[in-house]
Amino acid sequence: MSGLYYEELEPDLVIKHDVTRTVTETDNLLFTTLTMNVQPLHLDAEFAKGSPYGQRIVNSVFTLGVVVGIPVAETTLGTTLGNLAFEEISFPAPVLIGDTLRVETQILSRRESKSNPATGIVRFEHRGYNQDGKQVCLVRRSGLMSKRPV
Repeated sequence: MSGLYYEELEPDLVIKHDVTRTVTETDNLLFTTLTMNVQPLHLDAEFAKGSPYGQRIVNSVFTLGVVVGIPVAETTLGTTLGNLAFEEISFPAPVLIGDTLRVETQILSRRESKSNPATGIVRFEHRGYNQDGKQVCLVRRSGLMSKRPV
């Protein structure tokens, strides 16, 4: 396991994740069609030319998945018991096909579980940026985390 336990997730801890991900046309096409999202902004290049972006934009739910997924290996792999809430999600700028995403995670707060003394609740903030340093996603979520085994 490379995930961190509740005790290691100190408030204000910031992790700049080394893993980055370039979003491909195939990623966008497959994700969009698998999730039944027929929005032409994602699928139709001619339609998207007339949009404010001038080109197709990547499905925001795919972006959300990448921004929450990249941190897993360094934060919650094998130590989480699941997401409890996605409290806030915003997309300040679109992700375009060919953008490379990087993520920073900050621990906002934590508290011990009231119902299970072996666990705690941690609030995470994940910030996604493109290759130009422009923020493309902000996610605040709560996770149920294992405490270090005694």
